[in-house]
Amino acid sequence: MFIALIVVGVVVVGFLVLLYFSFRQLKKMPVVADHERIKTLMLANFDQQTRKGIAVVDFWAPWCGPCKMMGPILNELADAVDGKVTIGKVNVDNEMGLAQRFQVRNIPTLLMLRNGEVAHRFTGIKSKDFLLQQIQELL
Repeated sequence: MFIALIVVGVVVVGFLVLLYFSFRQLKKMPVVADHERIKTLMLANFDQQTRKGIAVVDFWAPWCGPCKMMGPILNELADAVDGKVTIGKVNVDNEMGLAQRFQVRNIPTLLMLRNGEVAHRFTGIKSKDFLLQQIQELL
């Protein structure tokens, strides 16, 4: 019994060490520059930019590792949709009102809007192919 507790303790400590170093690596990831077609959305322009057609909105923060991982995916998505869909990003640190309005509790959160109304909501990292499939369903 005592040996089993020691083994479990070593496994838990090893997992925590691995988690710590993984988290540090995510924090060090650079923020990728946005594609020229990705719009920075704020309270002042959000409704105007998302009221017509399909819009994909990424709620993110610069300190969030998974959010940084979504940057290149959104850039690829912007290339793939070639201006047919609005792609926007909302920095939740700067736009807390928008985050509250859409009840964003975790980041990254992606909203897909059709004519200003939320059609889909996703939390966490999503692939370009997954997002393209969801966009196709809305078109």
